[in-house]
Amino acid sequence: MMSPRQVSEDLRGGSSQFRHTPLQIIHIIGNFMRIWSVYSMYRYLNQTGAPVILFLFCCLVPASILFLILQKPWKGRPLSNQQVVPSIINGGITALYFIMWGKGLKSCGPVRAILAEYSGAVLGVLSAVLYGRRGHLWKKVGGLIAMMASFYLLAQGWAMATFSPFSWKDSPDAEVQTEQVLGMKEMVVPIFAGILSALRRVIARRVSLKNQLKRRLHAITITSATCFLFPAAMWSTIVGSPSGSSVELPFSTWAFLSTSFFGIILIFYVDSIAEERLHMVFSSPRHLMAAGGCIIVMEIVYKMDFSLTGFLICCLILGFGIYEATSLERTRKDSLQSSDLSNGVLDDQIQMSSLPT
Repeated sequence: MMSPRQVSEDLRGGSSQFRHTPLQIIHIIGNFMRIWSVYSMYRYLNQTGAPVILFLFCCLVPASILFLILQKPWKGRPLSNQQVVPSIINGGITALYFIMWGKGLKSCGPVRAILAEYSGAVLGVLSAVLYGRRGHLWKKVGGLIAMMASFYLLAQGWAMATFSPFSWKDSPDAEVQTEQVLGMKEMVVPIFAGILSALRRVIARRVSLKNQLKRRLHAITITSATCFLFPAAMWSTIVGSPSGSSVELPFSTWAFLSTSFFGIILIFYVDSIAEERLHMVFSSPRHLMAAGGCIIVMEIVYKMDFSLTGFLICCLILGFGIYEATSLERTRKDSLQSSDLSNGVLDDQIQMSSLPT
């Protein structure tokens, strides 16, 4: 016979899982649309040869305007300088992230650029060195080694059918888009972009304590990033154009709109929901699993040079590295959740004991 505590835990877990199912579906759809925008941006940049920084700036302008209209940071409770100034500085970090990530996408391809964003888990190793225990340090160092091994295999082309040791194709199809084998030197750019992406999330989380305040400050951050990116976009236009001529940016409706709405706006709200309601941060194995499924679909749809076996091996190694690198944070979160659960069970027991027998 089951005890009242076991019954309450089963009911609590079942209802919570059922309640989170629509949010998980929204999270998967949002990530799919964002990754779709990444592939459309990659194809657009390769076919037109447009400057990466200028393209990203043109996408950030409408995104920042929409963020300001939606969040209205000038309304409501006035924001203090301790909140606005770090958000503006975070905008500079965000602008540098977009520059590095765009360069990495054009040179390394979408698979490497997307997976390299999970290098932000390296900050977990740094937190273990500064604040963690000695017992967790070796686990995090092992996770860091696994992540670097995964990025090395990706650079060597394990996710591509042409260069993967698990592919048995003699020659790639003529319609297949083939990428090249890279070294770790080329992978430094998207890896550094992933660390910057994690850093800007950490700063935003530290500055804003409430969800609504986080969204208002994010509007300031994106607007600041657009302003920081403006001189870089103008400089790339001047340097990239021959003397006496101007650079014409070919317009592609889907590439611009998908990057603005799905790659910048929608993904922010989707990741916020995942972090607040599903307790799923970006640099986590669960997030990597969802992104990996979307990447597989996009690689097949866009007829890329893709090796499913090699890609899965790289994702498994990367997921193991992220799991070990974030072990301390996961332990703390589990302890907090277990304490909340025990408090809830204790309250139930008090209420049951107060009932007349």
